[in-house]
Order: sequence, then structure tokens, then C-alpha cells
Amino acid sequence: MSIREDQSRFKDIVKGKVKENFRRFVSHGEMIGKRENEFVKIPLPQIDIPNFRYGPKQQGGVGQGQGEAGQEAGEPGDGKGKAGESPGEHILEVELSLEELADLLGEQLELPKILPKGAKNINSEKTKFNGLAPVGPEGLRNFKQSYKKALKRYITTGTYDPAEPVIIPIRPDFRYKSFKKVVQPQTRAVVIYMMDVSGSMGDEQKEIVRLESFWINTWLKRHYKGLETRFIIHDAAAKEVDEDTFFRTSESGGTLISSAYKLAQQMIEADYPPNDWNIYPFHFSDGDNWSGEDTRLCVKLLKEFFLPQVNVFSYGQVESKYGSGQFLKDLQKEFPGDDRLTLSQVESKDKILDSIKDFLGKGK
Repeated sequence: MSIREDQSRFKDIVKGKVKENFRRFVSHGEMIGKRENEFVKIPLPQIDIPNFRYGPKQQGGVGQGQGEAGQEAGEPGDGKGKAGESPGEHILEVELSLEELADLLGEQLELPKILPKGAKNINSEKTKFNGLAPVGPEGLRNFKQSYKKALKRYITTGTYDPAEPVIIPIRPDFRYKSFKKVVQPQTRAVVIYMMDVSGSMGDEQKEIVRLESFWINTWLKRHYKGLETRFIIHDAAAKEVDEDTFFRTSESGGTLISSAYKLAQQMIEADYPPNDWNIYPFHFSDGDNWSGEDTRLCVKLLKEFFLPQVNVFSYGQVESKYGSGQFLKDLQKEFPGDDRLTLSQVESKDKILDSIKDFLGKGK
């Protein structure tokens, strides 16, 4: 069996192990910190590392030098401590690409493939080779077809000599790859993450958001090349930040959810025309809002701007002992059965996978 086949079999084993423990990987963030470009390193202690095994000792081979049986080799060491009773655990870090992780996520949750919003496309030109031509640039000359044309000429003119089969193509024998420019649709997408960072959103709640957003991004990148991501934090006021700040900021003020929705609206109007972009806003909060009046303003923004413009608007409510959870109830009351709005309640890390299914299970 070739090395390539061995590698393929080993990778299948690795994927099988990841599948068996997938829920644990989703709810623990260690591997997200081990990202390198488009790959993630995953520790798999269950797999034995392949190693060489030697047969019985043969006389006259390497290592058959002077000395008596049982004689020590070298000076004794000065190690301390008792010998253990159990074998050591083999921990192997394996690399999986983000695309492979996305496929595993799709298999586990039976996620449908995303259907980009109909008009949200731009056109790109791609060169497609579609035949042969008698003229063209030398860089596109097809040697095999040119040789066949020359051989055919030798045979038909009776000049082919099997004893001395020298074939020399001439200019009329040359064949070149022909091509044309093909216009193909290229979808573009942006994810806008919004998160409440008021005092009631603690480290545990932010870790849930961090893990969930990683898997959401991984799935969306599988369907959109060049996915853009923007981050908004808010308490009583909203501002755009980078990804690191998004997950580290904590405030102690009150909460006005509409401040984040207004800023997201400004982003979309300035940078992401809905006719050209697939737009995915995600908002995470513990459900506390400053007042019923601000909640009514949020509902108005959803009805009049977001839901008619975006692919789907997703709200995830992260449970907190300090939050009332009222905002989710208000949205459920205002938008019963509206599939343009996805609502999900995330009580703990163990519920992250279920929440991802809520968000991505519609294929929009």
C-alpha cells in the first residue's frame, strides 16, 4: 500500500474520531486558539501514534558488541519518583481544514446548503478552455494534439517509416488550446455580529458567543468565498470594534438594543447594498433592554428595514442569572412564524450545537 493511501486511511480515522466527540469540540474553545491560516489543530488522545516494531534479536546484527547479558549500559541516572502503573496517554495533534470542519458540522446537524438570495450577485469573468484551434500563442500549443496531427500527415502521405519513426511537426500541424471568457455569478456575503456587553453579560456568556460565531463563520465561509465580518458592541450606546475587542470588552451601563440596530443599518446602507450582498446580522444578548419603548423601536427597525433586506436576521439569547430574558419573548410575540427572523435560546455551552442548528438549518 502506498504512503498516500496510508495517509488517506489515517485521515479517515481522524475524522471518525472527531465525529465521535464533535459535541465536545464544539463546546470547548481550546482548538479555536490553535488556528493557523485555514487549518485548526485538534488534540486527539484516543489515537495511538504509529511506530516501528522490531522482530526478535538476530545474532550478528547491529548492536551485537562486547558485554555480558544484563550488564548496564552507561552510568545510572539520578531520576526521582515512583514508577507509574498505567501506560502514558498518547496525545496527537492533527490538522483539519476549515472546509473539512464545515463539512463535519453540516453532516452532524444535517444542514441544508445555503441558497444565496436571488439578486445578490456580481458577475466575474473566468477563462474557460473549450477546444482546439490551428492558430494561437505558443504558450497554449497542445503538444499531444500537434504530434497526432503530424503523425496522421506522415501516414496519409506514405512517408511514415516504422523502422525509423521520426515525426517532425510543421506549422500546419500545430494545434492550440482555444478559450473564451465566461461570465459567472460570484456571490458576496457579510456577517454583522452584534453583542450586548453590559454588566450582565459575563465571561461565560461571551465565551458562548465566541464559540458559536466561530462555527457560524466556518459554515458560511464554506458557501461564500471572501466572506466579510463586522463587529458591533453595545450597552446604552453602540460602536464598531475589531474581533479581539468584541470578545473582551465589558461595560457596566444599561442596555439600549436599538443603538446596535441603528449602527448595523448605517453599515448596510453605506457599504453593503442589498442588491449586491447576502447579509447576515447576528445579535446576542441576555434579553435585558432599557425600556419597552426601545424594544418597540427595535421591532420597527426589524419590520421596516432588516427583514425586507437581509437573508435572515438571527437573535441568540444567552442565559444569564442577571438578565430577564424579556427581549426574546417580545420578538416571539411580534414575529410568530416569520422565517426571516431566527430566534434561539442558548442556556449553556452544551446547547451551542442546538443553537447553530436553529440559525443555519433554514439554508438561507
